[in-house]
Amino acid sequence: MNRLALISLVAACAFCSCTTDKASNATENATSEKAVRELKSWLQTSRETRPPLTNAAFASVPLTREDAAAALNLLWQDHAAFIRETRAAEMRDKVIQLGELKMKFDWLSFTNAPATNGRSLFISMHGGGGAPTSVNDSQWRNQVRLGNSYKPGEGIYVAPRAPTDAWNLWHQAHIDQFFDRLIENFVVLENVNPNRVYILGYSAGGDGVYQLGPRMADRWAAASMMAGHPNEASPLGLRNVPFAIQVGGNDSAYKRNTVAAEWGRKLDDLQKTDPTGYRHFTEIHAGKPHWMGLEDKKAIPWMEQFTRDSLPAKIVWRQDDVTHTRFYWLARPKDEVKRGQQIIAERAGQTITLSSTNAQTVTVLLNDRMMNLDREVITRADNKELVSKRAPRTIATIARTLTERGDTGLTFSAEITVTLP
Repeated sequence: MNRLALISLVAACAFCSCTTDKASNATENATSEKAVRELKSWLQTSRETRPPLTNAAFASVPLTREDAAAALNLLWQDHAAFIRETRAAEMRDKVIQLGELKMKFDWLSFTNAPATNGRSLFISMHGGGGAPTSVNDSQWRNQVRLGNSYKPGEGIYVAPRAPTDAWNLWHQAHIDQFFDRLIENFVVLENVNPNRVYILGYSAGGDGVYQLGPRMADRWAAASMMAGHPNEASPLGLRNVPFAIQVGGNDSAYKRNTVAAEWGRKLDDLQKTDPTGYRHFTEIHAGKPHWMGLEDKKAIPWMEQFTRDSLPAKIVWRQDDVTHTRFYWLARPKDEVKRGQQIIAERAGQTITLSSTNAQTVTVLLNDRMMNLDREVITRADNKELVSKRAPRTIATIARTLTERGDTGLTFSAEITVTLP
């Protein structure tokens, strides 16, 4: 074959390949657009008569980036409408009921500074604990009043009344569910920005901050512990949550003062080995007893500096005695989750690196804010490549992850499940 003929053949093949790719992309785009149209039709059906989304063929169709964003918007609008329809009464009555337990709450609104992109939410937990109902009621009302002293720059200060009167009233398993629902309600019904949700607590409420700060870390922009005790909690999960520790220097009951200083040193050490994580401050207020005379209010403006990163580049997930199946952009099977399990996950470019000594099945949740989902995603562990493949965006994944957390910042369009060595 002469040179001219060869050049002509190569050009023809390139043209053919280019034409085929364009045709394939056009078909994929048309299929993706059709799936979103079918989602719209599905959403227009009354909730009572909608067939399960998991059975819908359109829910598993690979989507383009633009159609995935459109599907998320449609599903969020539908979800928010459901919250408005079903939870306005519990917000008006200021009580949430889950099963047989009820959590009352009251709130104060602050408008000292303009709210940009939604309002801040401060969840403030009262003291008391293993005490008569009347004592815990009094502690709750006091926590509400404290809001006028703490006085955030803007936003909503909400003080819930613990559902029980137990000593561990703020770190029993049901608290996570109550707080998830409380946050979701305020986001939809009171224009709260889910990336500006803060948790704080005094005394037994401080106990709760030590516990809930790490185990619900993907909810918080920052956390502030006042005059509490950590019990068995670990600070490892606080990698992406700025954490304030304050206690009176003379608050020796249960060794609160010495244990607080120990936790501060633990965070110091963690930050030394991981300088971009574990932001914190520790202050033992000299000469102060259990009540710090409002010196602890400095935590409020300190917390207000921070906004949640719902998709941090590095995650440290350690399971507490109350276990979770979701944490930032990781998920695990419910039947495999156990107390004390730990996973470290990092992402850089198109690569996810995982490490764990006691967890096997891990699902990496993905969206277009994290990486380019039109390219292959590589997962690695123990210096070995586990999987390298494209992860298709689907309506099913968007809908499931949105329903699980009710938070667009923790909603994902694609996923890859791996087994760690």
